[in-house]
Amino acid sequence: MIERLAAVPALAQRFPALAAIVLGLVAACAYPPLHLWPLGLAALAGFVWLIHSAETWRGALWRGWVFGWAHLTLANNWIATAFTHQAKMPEVLGWAAVPLLCIYLAWYPAFAALVAHLLTKKRPLWAFGLVLAGAWIITEWLRGWVFTGYPWPPLGLMLLGPWNTPGLAELLRWTGTYALSGVAVVIASLMLGALLARRWVVAGSGALAIAAAMLIPGHAPIKPQIAGLRYTLVQPYIPQSEINDASKFEEQFQRIAALTNPGRKEQRIVLWPESAIPDYLEDGYPERYYLQMTAAADPDFARRRIGGIIGPQSTLLTGVVNLDIGKREDGTRGAVSARNSVIAMNGAGQITHSYAKAHLVPYGEYLPMRPLLEPLGLSRLVAGSIDYKAGPGPRTMDLGKHGKAGIQICYEIVFSGHVVDRKNRPDYIFNPSNDGWFGWWGPPQHLAQARMRAIEEGLPVLRSTTTGISAVIDANGVVRDSIGMGKAEAITGFVPKAKPPTLFAQWGHALTLGWAAVFLILGLGLPRVLALTRRRG
Repeated sequence: MIERLAAVPALAQRFPALAAIVLGLVAACAYPPLHLWPLGLAALAGFVWLIHSAETWRGALWRGWVFGWAHLTLANNWIATAFTHQAKMPEVLGWAAVPLLCIYLAWYPAFAALVAHLLTKKRPLWAFGLVLAGAWIITEWLRGWVFTGYPWPPLGLMLLGPWNTPGLAELLRWTGTYALSGVAVVIASLMLGALLARRWVVAGSGALAIAAAMLIPGHAPIKPQIAGLRYTLVQPYIPQSEINDASKFEEQFQRIAALTNPGRKEQRIVLWPESAIPDYLEDGYPERYYLQMTAAADPDFARRRIGGIIGPQSTLLTGVVNLDIGKREDGTRGAVSARNSVIAMNGAGQITHSYAKAHLVPYGEYLPMRPLLEPLGLSRLVAGSIDYKAGPGPRTMDLGKHGKAGIQICYEIVFSGHVVDRKNRPDYIFNPSNDGWFGWWGPPQHLAQARMRAIEEGLPVLRSTTTGISAVIDANGVVRDSIGMGKAEAITGFVPKAKPPTLFAQWGHALTLGWAAVFLILGLGLPRVLALTRRRG
């Protein structure tokens, strides 16, 4: 057995691209829904060794790219499922779209590997690991905003514990997400170094410490909260196949109303998901836009009906679509753009606040380079031909007795450092989403990244989704209550308390880049210091 294991490095060196693919695929299994984090860390250690052993910069770049391509393709396989819920493009295109997207995304880990190789020639493995960690932090941070950004998933996601404990992601409040990814690289490098040096006690002790940090709850058992801001969070179960089916609109509304109605005499916030309301609730649109509404083509009646359901002392936060009306190219008056929005509505049916989604999904909510791509038969995934317009960014709704709500619609929650208005910090974050697009692989990852934002910002996150997974997450990243996939249910309780602003909440990505600098300086400087110390000794 030992002889067979000893042959693995030789095989990896003989077939480095194949080794990088296998390691990338295994590392992706560390994320939800599989969450095989021990395998993920082992694969990450193998990746560190594979890059460290590359003889040329081209070899390091190629191995890093292949690892990143395989890793991100498997982790993002849920995107392909979204193509099964539209009719304008062939469904099979989804299975080509994911690996094609990852041809671009893979350059970020490739550049991290290249930087580590160029800066740490003939340096020990532990120093290489530190430099790779610093480079990875920078490239993952860049992936979060270059070309609008696509940070899903961050490598540090594998360090998030099960629902009842944050695991090593507890560090997020002091590191931020991208620096936590660097910590994952350092852990894998140190464990690899101990194994290669045959320091079995060190390696075993380290493995036990990591397991304890990942699995043992680091906070006192949660006691039932008996006071505070009461909520009713609804998951109506609206399958993606019914979202745009006008014959189902009234049935959907009655289902969400039935789940909301209990407790309507209490003072509370009511939370409905993205895509919950097919009706246009703003006044002033041309009449044709109201014809398929559930409420007799009358937005005023629709608002009053919703107000009557939530109750006189409630505030509703719900996803809606708002339109921007103007003169179109054909000269008619109509919608020129749309906004994926959350509104706040009181019990009288009055809209008091509105927020428009800022991080729109490319090819989902708008089609980049539309004049070029539309003639080729490409379309966006969301129904309709009018592109959505981006909002101004994080905003806080002051709802008075119902607290200050930060809003992040759907995948906006995955953008570390961009989920809170730092000049007007909310009491909680509301994250409505339609996860019905994303099969069984995407929703658990989406929830996990919402947990990371809760830890990072020290704020509770309340997620209401159309099909699951809906959840109430406290400021430690612990899931207090949830509704599973494929269920129509409501949960009630009190909004968990916010923590004081974390270090990351105060410093943002200045802290991220600071940690990158620390790892780079340690990796480049410590070997020289140690060498000088030996010479003097």
